[in-house]
Amino acid sequence: MSFKKGMYLKYGAFILIFLIGLIAVGLYLMPHDEPVVLEAFLQLEHDSEVNAVAFSPDGKFVLSGYSDSTLKLWDISNGREIRTFQGHSKSVKAVAFSPDGKFVLSGSWDKTLKLWDVSSGDEIRTFKGHSSFVNAVAFSPDGKLALSGSGDLFGNEDHTLKVWKVSSGQPIRTIKAHSSSINAVAFSPDGKLALSGSYDKRLNLWEVSSGRHIRTLGGHSNWVRAVAFSPDGQLVLSGSSDKTLKLFELSSGRPLHTLIGHSEPVFAVAFSPDGKLVLSGSWDKTLKLWDVSSGHEIRTFEGHSKSVNAVAFSPDGKFVLSGSGDGSTRLWQTGE
Repeated sequence: MSFKKGMYLKYGAFILIFLIGLIAVGLYLMPHDEPVVLEAFLQLEHDSEVNAVAFSPDGKFVLSGYSDSTLKLWDISNGREIRTFQGHSKSVKAVAFSPDGKFVLSGSWDKTLKLWDVSSGDEIRTFKGHSSFVNAVAFSPDGKLALSGSGDLFGNEDHTLKVWKVSSGQPIRTIKAHSSSINAVAFSPDGKLALSGSYDKRLNLWEVSSGRHIRTLGGHSNWVRAVAFSPDGQLVLSGSSDKTLKLFELSSGRPLHTLIGHSEPVFAVAFSPDGKLVLSGSWDKTLKLWDVSSGHEIRTFEGHSKSVNAVAFSPDGKFVLSGSGDGSTRLWQTGE
């Protein structure tokens, strides 16, 4: 009996030591202030490069514009493709939802803009007037006007902004805005100002009602590829082929921060709905989230196998959207 008892004690001690070892290993392997790798939880695949993305105003749908001349509408609750918008003859470079979410605007290298009905997918009208690529589009906050930017790096034609009446598709103002191709445009939150970014390395600020030039914002050493207004209209954001983002004070044009972290050109930028964060997408295949007040990088989103060409925040700010040259549109949690 004493032998068996000793044997039981011996094996019991061995099992106890083994269990303690497992617990210790588990505790060692638990994360200790390690950076969290954020992965996309929804990936929408297509066989063509994604050039543009947008969230619907209610946050339920996303829109992607492709190099194969199509747009696609997706339901983010299940990743299901709802419809394809077909009508452009060349690459779609820009997309935007109307403020009420009922319409979609697209700009293409076929030199036109098109207005589409979201519920049916029908083309409503085509905006004609540019003589070069349409690289950027935007709706005014009231949905009554549209803004477009045009140009071709390899030509000297039509480096203009056009303001259009959405109800008729007619241009009401043409602004000779830059000396080179215009890559990005934006309306201010009150709809009174327009912002443009160009291959001439500059951002220009314009009065919509008159077309008057208000201010030039400089500082980039290479092409300006993306622009955005903060939600309160007090700041301007830009992204450039010089691999940086810049934040400017709108009232004075004073530069506030230069955001450094990407290793390749910055193709896309966006403000969060509360204006506290900015998002960028780059040729380096990543998205980056930044703090506006400090200019510091908060986190990096990795997963695309090619350039990140377009980014957007969801209306509630909890998610970010990216479109890539790898043909995927990905939805990520901000990781707050």
